[in-house]
Amino acid sequence: MKRNKLIYLFASLVLVATSCKDTFLEEKQDYTGFNEQVFQDPALAQGYVDYVYGLFEAPGNAQAMTWNLATANDDFTKTTEELAGETNWNKEWATISYNNAHDLPYFGARLSSSIANNTWTRMKQINIFLQEIDKYGIPEETRNKLKGQMYFWRAWQYFDLVRLYGGVPLVLVPQNPIVSSGDDTQVPRSSSSACIEQIVKDLDLAVQLLPGKWTGSDNGRITSGAAAALKGRVLLTWASPLFNRTDDRARWERAYQANVAAKTLLEANGFGLYKVGSLANGAAWGNMWFTDNSPEAVFSFGFNSVTTGNPQKNNGWEQAVRSKTILGSGSVSPTKEMVDAFPMKDGKQPGSSTYAYSLAKFYKNRDPRFYKTFIYNGALWPYKENTNYKQWTYVWKKTAAVTTYNATTEIAGANASGVYLCKAANPNASNVTGSFQLSPTDFMEIRFAEVLLNLAESAVGADKATEGLGYVKLIRERAGVENLDGAYGLAAVSGRDASFAAVLNERKIELAYEGKRFWDLRRWMLFETNSPTAARLGITPLNGTRRTGFFISVKTSSAGADYVAATADPLIKPATGNAPLADRDATTYPSGITNYDQYLDYLYDNYFKVTVKDDLDRTSAPAFKFIWYPQYYFFGINNSALTATPYLEQTTGWDSMTGTGTFDPLK
Repeated sequence: MKRNKLIYLFASLVLVATSCKDTFLEEKQDYTGFNEQVFQDPALAQGYVDYVYGLFEAPGNAQAMTWNLATANDDFTKTTEELAGETNWNKEWATISYNNAHDLPYFGARLSSSIANNTWTRMKQINIFLQEIDKYGIPEETRNKLKGQMYFWRAWQYFDLVRLYGGVPLVLVPQNPIVSSGDDTQVPRSSSSACIEQIVKDLDLAVQLLPGKWTGSDNGRITSGAAAALKGRVLLTWASPLFNRTDDRARWERAYQANVAAKTLLEANGFGLYKVGSLANGAAWGNMWFTDNSPEAVFSFGFNSVTTGNPQKNNGWEQAVRSKTILGSGSVSPTKEMVDAFPMKDGKQPGSSTYAYSLAKFYKNRDPRFYKTFIYNGALWPYKENTNYKQWTYVWKKTAAVTTYNATTEIAGANASGVYLCKAANPNASNVTGSFQLSPTDFMEIRFAEVLLNLAESAVGADKATEGLGYVKLIRERAGVENLDGAYGLAAVSGRDASFAAVLNERKIELAYEGKRFWDLRRWMLFETNSPTAARLGITPLNGTRRTGFFISVKTSSAGADYVAATADPLIKPATGNAPLADRDATTYPSGITNYDQYLDYLYDNYFKVTVKDDLDRTSAPAFKFIWYPQYYFFGINNSALTATPYLEQTTGWDSMTGTGTFDPLK
C-alpha cells in the first residue's frame, strides 16, 4: 500500500545531502550546536524530518508484524499467548531487581557526545527542530506541516515510555550535556498525568497543523487523522485499569470523545474499513495488506523490494512465516491457544455455536479470518511459483518398534507448533530471488479497524455498551462472519463487563500478531493468577499456563492405529501404482465428494490423528510455565540508567542503589 507508509527516507536523505549541502545534518555529530542552514532551506528541513522518521522505523528484514521499538525484537509478542518462548518477562526470577535483565533498558541512556539512536537522542533531535524551525524564514505553511510531524513523533516517543514506566522526565527543549552542568540536565520524572497531558497537547497540535491526506511524493507521511488516532489510543490506555484503578468514568468519556473525533476525521478524508472483494469468505480482510492506497492504512511502516544497496528495506515477515519446505525459515509458530481463540463462522465460541467443534478437525467452520491468519495441514498456501501449493505437516513411524514418529513431510525442518501463520503473507510472493526475503509488504501500525475497536472499548467504558458493540459488529460484518442471531454472534452479550470482554476478544482476533496483544494484556492487567480484572471479565490469566501446538500423525483408518512405513509417504501416489493409504493430491474423489475441501475432511476423518503438542515451551525439568510479576506493569529504571542519572526516582516495587522505589506511576 502506498498511502500513509513511512517514507523510504534514507534514500531522500542521501539525495538531499549530496545535492544541497555536504554538511547536511552535521549537528547530529556536534552536541554543542547545530547547522542553521538546515532550518533555512525547505528541502534540508524536510530531510531532517525524514531522518527522524527513520529513527523510529522497523529496520530492514525485521519481522515487522511482531517487532517493537522497546526491545527491537518479538519478545513482547512471546510474553503473550500468541507465540511461545522464554523472555525476560515470562519466566521465573529469584528476585525482582533493577540489576536484572527483566528491568527493561528502553528508558534510555543519559545523553553523551556519542552518536546513537536511543530514547533521549531521538527526543533531542525533535526538540532542536521544534525550537529552531520558526526562526529562519521558511514559509509558514511548509513549517506547520513539518512541525506537525515532529509533534507527532515526540508524542509517540513519550507515549511509548509512559505506557511502560509511568511518568518520565518531560524534556521539551534540546539538552546539551557537553556545555551544561548541574541542574540543567537533571530533569526529574514528571507525573504520569502530566506526561499524558503533554502527549495530548502535542497530538492536538499535530492534528491542527497536518493535512488530512497527502498527495504525490509526500504520500505516506503522518496525517491529522493518524495523530487523532494516536490520541485515541493514548487516552484509551489512560482510561484502562492499568492507570485507572478506580474506573473513573470521566477518563472513559474523554477517550470516547477522542476516538469519535479520530473516526470522524479519518472518514472525512477517505479512510475506513477495507471492503473490496467478497465479504463472505474474508477475501477483503485478507487482501488489505497488499492493496495500494488502502483506506485501512491510517499509519504504516513502509518496506520495498529493492535487492541491494540504498534504499533496500525488505520486510522480513514473509520469509519468517513461510515454511522451510518452500525455502522460508519457518521461524514463527502460532499457538493452539490463539487458534482456539477464533470463534466459529457464526461468531460464537465452540459450545454455544450452531456449528460443532472437534480437535480432530479444528479448522472446520471457523470465522473467515481464521483462514486468512493460519495455515494448517493440507491448507492451500499459494506463492508466485506455485499457486496450488498445499502445506503438509504430518508425521508417521518408519518401524513399529520406535516410540517416536521419525518420518515427516517436512524433511527440510518443521516449525514448532504444527500450524503456520499466513496473515499478511502475500500469495504472489516469490521464493526464487531471495527466498521470500524481498518482501515490500508494509506493516499497518494503526489501521482503521483498531480505531473502531478503540472507540468500541471507550464507548463501553463510558456506559455506551450498545454503541460499543455496534462497532464490533461492523468489524465482524466486514470479516464475513455470519449474522444468524442478528448481532454477528454477539446477541447474548449483556452488561458492561461482558461487553468489555467481547471487545477485548475481538481485538485478540482482529489484531492477532500485529503487536497489540501485549499492550492489551498489560493495560487490563490480565497476567497474574488473582487478577481482579480477569475475574470481572471472565478471562483466564496467563500465569501458570503453557503455550501449545498441534501434532498430526498418520493413522491407518478411522480406528486410529499408527501407520508404519519404512520410506514411502503414505499419502503420496508414486510414479506407478497407488498411494499406500490415499493420494493427498487426488483429482478423482470418492463417491459423494466433489471438491478439495470435502476431500481434505475425508483425509482427516480416515487418515489423520490430531493431538496437542506440548513442547513449544521448555519441557526440561522444571518445565516452563508462564510467570508474570506485578512489577512489570510499570518497569523500574535499570541499572545503567540509574548509575548515569542517580537523581531520578525509582518506580515503586523496584529497588535501587539507595533503597526502594518511591515514584508512584498512578499519579
